[in-house]
Amino acid sequence: MNDLIDGDGFRANVGMVLMSEDGQLFLGRRTGGRGWQFPQGGMCRGESAEQALHRELNEEIGLCPGDVQIIGRTRHWLRYRLPPRYLRRNVQPLCLGQKQHWFLLRLLRPDPTIRFDLTAEPEFDTWRWVDYWQPIREVIYFKRAVYTRALHELGPVAFPGGLPPYPSWWRRRAALDESATVGTPQTGA
Repeated sequence: MNDLIDGDGFRANVGMVLMSEDGQLFLGRRTGGRGWQFPQGGMCRGESAEQALHRELNEEIGLCPGDVQIIGRTRHWLRYRLPPRYLRRNVQPLCLGQKQHWFLLRLLRPDPTIRFDLTAEPEFDTWRWVDYWQPIREVIYFKRAVYTRALHELGPVAFPGGLPPYPSWWRRRAALDESATVGTPQTGA
């Protein structure tokens, strides 16, 4: 793949929040039980964010453009840095983190055929539907702030009458994340 890594070391990426008819979100378990996350993937040179979205959605979970409707998108790039132990120092240019455009997708069919066998190295090995805020609790720690920002920005589109109530664990998690985070997540071009 010909990844797009900017001069600051951030890889251009798209993230997908796939929502069912009843407001539940798709959450995939990374192959080998390495945590849970939304589908996401890098943008290739010459590819628009929407093209990358549809390519990654098909590669990672087997859905085609006709299976989903784009109903929202974050306004700016949302960024996160990779912890030092996740940096691939033998690859140039060095990728220090990801900058992502997040898309809110409405599933157009009630019972989608989810497939993980369309690539030689599947991203996920199982999946489930979860409540709106649950992915923040389950994603790897260094992506939590980006997930929180994406869900807050896309939430009014998903739920025009008001965001779902925060779960009981929210206050405790927010305090832990705040004490572990230096500054706020970056946005912008």
